[in-house]
Amino acid sequence: MKKALIIALASLTVTASASVFAAGDAAKGKALTATCAACHGMDGNSVNPIWPKLAGQGEEYIIKQLTDFRSGARVDAAMTPMAKGIASDDDIPHIAAYFASQKQKPGVADEKQVELGRALFKGGKMSSGVTACAACHGVTGEGNTKAKFPRISGQHSKYLVNQLKAFKSEARANDPGKMMQNIAANMTDKDMNAVAEYISGLHD
Repeated sequence: MKKALIIALASLTVTASASVFAAGDAAKGKALTATCAACHGMDGNSVNPIWPKLAGQGEEYIIKQLTDFRSGARVDAAMTPMAKGIASDDDIPHIAAYFASQKQKPGVADEKQVELGRALFKGGKMSSGVTACAACHGVTGEGNTKAKFPRISGQHSKYLVNQLKAFKSEARANDPGKMMQNIAANMTDKDMNAVAEYISGLHD
């Protein structure tokens, strides 16, 4: 009986998650992204490397981040007021659906750092307790939408480094179970720069 209840609850959770995921309308979202375009580009491919590319990002991850910015669970001087400026929570899935439907432009890696970056991404760094990025983000960095693990392949390396540093300093703390904070805490600046360059050059 207990096992059946757990399975039923799990099914309800998946169904609810799928409903949120399916609620987004990309066409409606496009009309809501004029303000977003100033930093992230009309198609979600930002030009400035300190602002993330949103094109091709998982819908549920975008929904979580916008929701966290609105609630204060994630804080950023630029994004917090922008997210709070969204007229309704109901608009968030539409915005997410639009950016998720766009094609990401590939990034370019610094070849001098790719070897170390590849080793960290695929195998981690056991000597300091750094988990392989591929374990959660996938072998090509495509992410895991249902788990809300973001797509990181092709992302600007500068943005990636900034986020790793924010996790390390705990300036960013909206990661479930402090997963990213614990990993980043054991990374050196050299580690961060190398793995960010490798990830930036990853293509699906």
